[in-house]
Amino acid sequence: MEMASQTSLEQSDLLAVLRPGDFALLEPNLSEVQLRSGDVIYQPGDQVDYCYLPRGASICSFFVELDSGISVETILVGREGALGGVVSHGSLPAYARANVLHGGLFWRIPTRHLDEAKSRSPALASLFSRYADCMMAQVFQSIACNAVHTIEERAAKWLIAAVDRIGRNDVTMTQEQLASMMGIGRSYASRVLQRFKREGLVRTRRGGISVSDRGSLSEKACSCNDHVAAHFGKVLGGVYPSEV
Repeated sequence: MEMASQTSLEQSDLLAVLRPGDFALLEPNLSEVQLRSGDVIYQPGDQVDYCYLPRGASICSFFVELDSGISVETILVGREGALGGVVSHGSLPAYARANVLHGGLFWRIPTRHLDEAKSRSPALASLFSRYADCMMAQVFQSIACNAVHTIEERAAKWLIAAVDRIGRNDVTMTQEQLASMMGIGRSYASRVLQRFKREGLVRTRRGGISVSDRGSLSEKACSCNDHVAAHFGKVLGGVYPSEV
């Protein structure tokens, strides 16, 4: 499939900014795969042989697993990004677990072919290097957010980030999964969602959460998404997903 034929709902925004000649270096080795919510792309220690690029509404997340058994989400990756082989050369082991949170279509390319293409195209190498910088910005912001901001602020921030990437106001996510994402107990997540429901900000259903009032929910959220989006705007020219 050529990039020009993709709609905004099925493309990789990261690859969509490439000139046709640079994309042509990747195209012969790109394959289309469909992954489901809950699929694990990498476990810690796995060799990273492929780079995955979420398309459309697909969302993944990196989790760091602690000795206590708790897994804490670090960053979300949607159609603005990639997982695996972003800056490394060769098949190196994964540090964090990469999970699919919202299933859908992905581009997949062997990391060795991605490295070959980057070596032939300065523009392609620059794009992935700049994206790596944006990933680090997300990690830094996540550390600060988890240390300082309230559970309510973080939950609102996460829901806003999710709906912006998916492109609609419905997130396939249980309360248990939201709690795991945030590294908190289910009871805390449940209380926050009940508060949001009473205020008319969200609705819940079996296996999903719908945002009813994005504007008011944004007022509840911390400003971490805005800081990350601003950095993406400066470094990658607006590749970060915008408001639904």
